[in-house]
Amino acid sequence: MASGFGTKGYAGRCYETWQDFSKCMSNAADPSECMLKREDYFECLHHRKEIAKYNAIKAEMVNKLQKAKEKEDAESGGFFSSLFG
Repeated sequence: MASGFGTKGYAGRCYETWQDFSKCMSNAADPSECMLKREDYFECLHHRKEIAKYNAIKAEMVNKLQKAKEKEDAESGGFFSSLFG
């Protein structure tokens, strides 16, 4: 990371973000001024916000599918009524 080279010899995917954050930290009077750049850098490294968004979308999709299945089962009389009905 400190060298700026990624695994294939080119600039790493987060190197530019790191440079922005590093420049901010060296020029800032108060380190709290650079919190947004720090968040951007950590998101670039770990993708936590992206993963959380994906998980929320997936949970909502599973929830909707489950409700649709329950509704379908209720309308058809459920599993057992189809066997004995």
